[in-house]
Amino acid sequence: MMKKVRELGKDKSYPGRLFVVEGIDGSGKSTQIQLLKKWFESQGIPVFFTEWNSSDLIKDYTKKAKKEKLFTPTTFSLLHASDFADRYEKLILPRLRAGYIVLCDRYVYTAYARDMARGCNSEWVRNLYSFAVKPTIVFYFKLPLETCIERILSGRVKLKYHEAGLDMGWSTDPVESFKIFQGIIKNHYDNMIEEEGFTVIDATLPIEAQQKIVRSLVREKLEGYKSPYREEETRYYFKISESFSKEESK
Repeated sequence: MMKKVRELGKDKSYPGRLFVVEGIDGSGKSTQIQLLKKWFESQGIPVFFTEWNSSDLIKDYTKKAKKEKLFTPTTFSLLHASDFADRYEKLILPRLRAGYIVLCDRYVYTAYARDMARGCNSEWVRNLYSFAVKPTIVFYFKLPLETCIERILSGRVKLKYHEAGLDMGWSTDPVESFKIFQGIIKNHYDNMIEEEGFTVIDATLPIEAQQKIVRSLVREKLEGYKSPYREEETRYYFKISESFSKEESK
């Protein structure tokens, strides 16, 4: 019998802030988090960015295994969990402890959605990532499946084998398999909205409008935040932030 699902580390509290973007491929989340990063940098706030599946320790193994098509859904899940754990312990957690703003382009929820789409047990996957701290905000960029797929296909000469979900045998046609795969992933994301407390962003809005909403919500979570820089620099940040907010509202 599967053990009771352990939730993310809700009892863990750090002086930094963790902002996460999630969404299916083509939803525009990466564009939004890069804009948010530039905004923080313009305010002089120490910010660190990391993205899914980017650990220097793991990426060579992942690349080789994908090329040789060695993955099963379970080994795929475990390797991505190892990648995340390596980045979490070396990059994310130390900066949260130091008071940094950490921005993640995909977090554990990507694993939940993708691994469950590949047939992994929901409780097993969630327990695998239960060591991770719960984000300050998880922005879920929600866009119709057809629009996301159209965006991806228009920008790809060829879909990669695992990207298209061809390893699952849903279809031998990469495009059709990709559509099925992304549809299943989107359903899992949608089911997590209430359960995981996602902040849903209407990704059909213009890029600037989405970013304005994101920044407004982020500002609310910066109340009481103390930069790891000197105290006078922190006060300067809030003065600049207030001015920026007034300027945006015009």
